[in-house]
Amino acid sequence: MYQYVVKRLLLMIPTLIGAALLVFFLLRLLPGDVCEVRLAGTGLFASQEDIDICRKELGLDDSLYEQFIAFAGGYFTGDLGKSMWTGQPVVHEIQVRFKLSLQLAIMSTLVAVIIALPLGIISAVKQNTWIDYLVRAFSIAGIGIPSFWLGIMIILGLLIITQAWFGAGWMPPINYVSPFEDPIGNLAQLIWPALATGYRYSAVATRMTRSAMLEVLREDYVRTARAKGLIERVVINRHALKNALLPVVTIIAIEFAFLIGGLVVTEQVFNLNGLGKLFVDSVGNQDFALTQHLVMLVVLIFVMTNLVVDILYAWLDPRIRYS
Repeated sequence: MYQYVVKRLLLMIPTLIGAALLVFFLLRLLPGDVCEVRLAGTGLFASQEDIDICRKELGLDDSLYEQFIAFAGGYFTGDLGKSMWTGQPVVHEIQVRFKLSLQLAIMSTLVAVIIALPLGIISAVKQNTWIDYLVRAFSIAGIGIPSFWLGIMIILGLLIITQAWFGAGWMPPINYVSPFEDPIGNLAQLIWPALATGYRYSAVATRMTRSAMLEVLREDYVRTARAKGLIERVVINRHALKNALLPVVTIIAIEFAFLIGGLVVTEQVFNLNGLGKLFVDSVGNQDFALTQHLVMLVVLIFVMTNLVVDILYAWLDPRIRYS
């Protein structure tokens, strides 16, 4: 296992280099110029001389080779440069938003797991009963309902209920506070988008859990366990569930990696200043310096997530051994 982990970590290097090359050159094929966008935002006429000065200050008049070396070299020196739009360090721009997006992704994943695993197991055990049909309807509704629409309904529901009960409407706070400073305020802000997003992704995980459990419950070793007289709870938890979790872990891990920077619309609905909103702003402002580092962050998260999933495979299934 140790050799496998080291090998996978070494294989991450060409993957990250390939992703860096791809995102660097693709971003520079996009039309538009950050200097034109910046100067046009002042409402004043921007001459070509002003644009050239701006491009020189940002290093955009350097060759692509020099720009790429500066971009890639920042990962070795710890200096990722400054945002072309705000002038703030890229590390600062990402850091202040990464905490929110990471916490929201963790909370949404926990909600999805708490919902999906029990419902998927019950649906498989009670196959073709009214419970199974109810769980399947619940999961299909989760797949069909967009998380941003559910978020809007949650906000409206909170306003209506608090207005009826307390005489004044209440909405989740919009200013992010650390869970270590104000746990109640933090929970009041993030629990609602976590529920909206978690329900959406729990629907996919529920159906995957049900399908995997149905397949495992038909295996010979499960019949043998039942023939030995083991109680059903032991058969389900000890013999069936761990083997059925392999595809479920993959789905949950991929969703978690996506949630880090993919909750663009949900963040807009709940007015959250996370990585998704930062992605949209950086692309709209032609801020190459920030966008390329955001993409690389997501690539790194996906690569590390895949490594963790492979390690979990070996823990869940003793038949899997890496050499």
